[in-house]
Amino acid sequence: MTYLEIGPLVAALALVTFMAVTAAKPSRMIKSAWVFPAGLSAAFLAFSLWTVMKEGLLGFWPGHSETLWGNQVWFDLLLAIGIGYSFVAPRAKALGMNLYLWMVLILSSGCIGLLAMVSRYLFLKEKAAG
Repeated sequence: MTYLEIGPLVAALALVTFMAVTAAKPSRMIKSAWVFPAGLSAAFLAFSLWTVMKEGLLGFWPGHSETLWGNQVWFDLLLAIGIGYSFVAPRAKALGMNLYLWMVLILSSGCIGLLAMVSRYLFLKEKAAG
């Protein structure tokens, strides 16, 4: 198997593991919880920059615009980002975060920006809690 075949399987396994661990944990605030989404954002940014260098800035578009599956994945990504943003935006606004700045970042980078926003929100929430 190639990396292009293994990478998505590893990512799916990581997601299932994360969701199971999250479901099993008590619903209390975890100290330094912001570090995890910040690390994911940085790692995904590095991978995305490498991908852009290899395949070009708009290399993603043919994959999303040439088949029904490509369209389905594109719509799924947009829905996921919209759902995530709608959950974090009111909380982030209450902590003084500039939603328009984050909106621009998210619209230009997808989940990289959303992870960064969630990380910043968690950091500010922890700081406010003392």
